[in-house]
Amino acid sequence: MEHINYINSEERTMAMLCHLSALAMFIVPFGRILGPLIVWLIKREQYVEVDRQGKDALNFHLSIFLYAIVASFFIIVLIGIFMLIAVGVFSLIIT
Repeated sequence: MEHINYINSEERTMAMLCHLSALAMFIVPFGRILGPLIVWLIKREQYVEVDRQGKDALNFHLSIFLYAIVASFFIIVLIGIFMLIAVGVFSLIIT
């Protein structure tokens, strides 16, 4: 018989908050990274799922940040503008 781990509602809410806190980018500079980092650091010891989801959220938003940096270098050849727009729209939709 397979063992199923049940996640209580507070743990699920905090795991979701790890991802949604990235929308702090509209209020705070580097909020895209600081939001998930703060939630993850506070609740990672308390909930296993928050630890896992927090790492995923941080990994995703650090990757998006690096993609934006690379795209900004390509502004010199004018393709970077389109790349930055694509990265921004992708990040907003996926978040």
